[in-house]
Amino acid sequence: MNIQKLIQEQVQKAAQELYQVNLESVEFQATRKEFEGDITVVVFPMLRQIKTNPVQLGEQLGAFLVENLAEVVSYNVVKGFLNVVLSGNFYLDKFNSIRNTTAYGCVQPTENSPKIMVEYSSPNTNKPLHLGHIRNNLLGYSVAEILKAAGNTVYKTQIINDRGIHICKSMLAWQKFGEGETPESTGLKGDKLVGNYYVKFDQVYKKEIQALENEGKTTDEAKAEAPLMLEAQEMLRKWEQGDEEIVKLWKKMNQWVYDGFEETYRELGVDFDKNYYESNTYLLGKEVVQDGLERGVFFKKEDGSVWIDLSDEGLDEKLVLRADGTAVYMTQDIGTAIQRVKDFDINGLVYTVGNEQDYHFKVLFLILKKLGYDWANYLYHLSYGMVDLPSGKMKSREGTVVDADDLMKEMTATAKTISEELGKLDAYNEEEKNDLYKTIGLGALKYYILKVDPKKRILFNPEESVDFQGNTGPFIQYTYARIQSILRKVDFDYTNSLTDYQLNDKERVLIKQLELFPETIQIAAKQHSPALIANYIYDLVKEFNSFYQNVSILGADTANEKVFRTQLSQTVANSIKTGFSLLGIAVPERM
Repeated sequence: MNIQKLIQEQVQKAAQELYQVNLESVEFQATRKEFEGDITVVVFPMLRQIKTNPVQLGEQLGAFLVENLAEVVSYNVVKGFLNVVLSGNFYLDKFNSIRNTTAYGCVQPTENSPKIMVEYSSPNTNKPLHLGHIRNNLLGYSVAEILKAAGNTVYKTQIINDRGIHICKSMLAWQKFGEGETPESTGLKGDKLVGNYYVKFDQVYKKEIQALENEGKTTDEAKAEAPLMLEAQEMLRKWEQGDEEIVKLWKKMNQWVYDGFEETYRELGVDFDKNYYESNTYLLGKEVVQDGLERGVFFKKEDGSVWIDLSDEGLDEKLVLRADGTAVYMTQDIGTAIQRVKDFDINGLVYTVGNEQDYHFKVLFLILKKLGYDWANYLYHLSYGMVDLPSGKMKSREGTVVDADDLMKEMTATAKTISEELGKLDAYNEEEKNDLYKTIGLGALKYYILKVDPKKRILFNPEESVDFQGNTGPFIQYTYARIQSILRKVDFDYTNSLTDYQLNDKERVLIKQLELFPETIQIAAKQHSPALIANYIYDLVKEFNSFYQNVSILGADTANEKVFRTQLSQTVANSIKTGFSLLGIAVPERM
């Protein structure tokens, strides 16, 4: 039984014996740093049932706990707060339990665990992945890992937007201006090559618009009548009709992009259990819409388009099928959600999509509920803020996007520059150095992005992220490597648990921080927030560094101190490694 439960039972027993009152619950909070204590009982709420002075009530309850609970050794009362001090033996037992638990903090899923799917990445096949995709991928992957660690069965997925006018723009530009070049002939990654033609389309299109405007057309007329856009629209029509040549070109260019994406995902360290493709799913929702129309969930307008009226939910009318019978994004998303539940028998689905789509997901979830799907109550939009750079906003069409591959290379280069300046890696060979630069660079990037609450916008500064001091990935990686260095120097057996050992304050604080790990994972899973894990690990590392600076480990006075402090250091390192793995970050054994 956990200590909070034990204290609650004794406080309820005291209230009964001293005041003949049945307390329904007992409120706890963490003890404030300026007071002695390990857990605080909030006395004020009890005064509704027990008519007495809060300080007097606190004193009586504290005395009762010391007398009746071996784990409580003393207490102090500050106004209406009872600060309880727990015994060293309690913390020693707690530590031994933590140390001997495999994958401490994580819960193994069972047959009956909730099954949750996490969707992330979901790129378009007309351009490479960029900085915005990096935040999306890191968030989605990390949330999936945290949900898994909290005891759920998790499936990772993406929907690839591989059809539509934007895809045809790249195809048409390559067809007209590409002169048959390929990833092989240019040495470019396939997604980069295709992305170049998306930019090329926009450049030529803008010139055509300008020329038409010079002839006296309005901007809207010029955009609609530009020959290149008309050709792209014709190409899309042919694709939808299954034109053999267009479909062949579409498959070839999409494959170039998939190969490029795969390389980026591998470098970033994210993966998927299943890919869904828009070209397969855009028809899925049509029959669902037809069925909903017959059941009165949807209604048809005079022009033949199909809508849903959500005004009773405080929203407006939403189009679900165009007048010509073609699908919109909403149609596709309805069908895809239903298909995924069929495929995986899931009872939860997390969509990792930027906050500009908040309204879309509000509508999607409402529609699925109105269609009668119970699981729609367990859909969650992991809405996140955009990532900006000091230089400003990114635009794909204009080719001013920060490319994901380039950013990862830049992070590795930045890690190299800073490491060389600090002179930390003199004993390494070139291969070891390069591996380490990558580990530090990617760790810096991932931590900088994931330590921020997902809902907040980020201004990403590469140099600031690769810092060996403060709340950064490299600072935490360095602490982990420092502990490994200590463990390599150990020349005694520290495998056996100690049952008789007097903890000092620094050891006690570290154990209290370790104790919070399982609960932090559960809260992070509930809130879909990797930031809670990141900042927990940072707090753990800060406490360890304070311990390291104030307490001798291998040079301690007694054999028991050496053994215990080595065990404590190793357990901290294990928790850093586990916590960082939930963020998709590697830790180096040496640094």
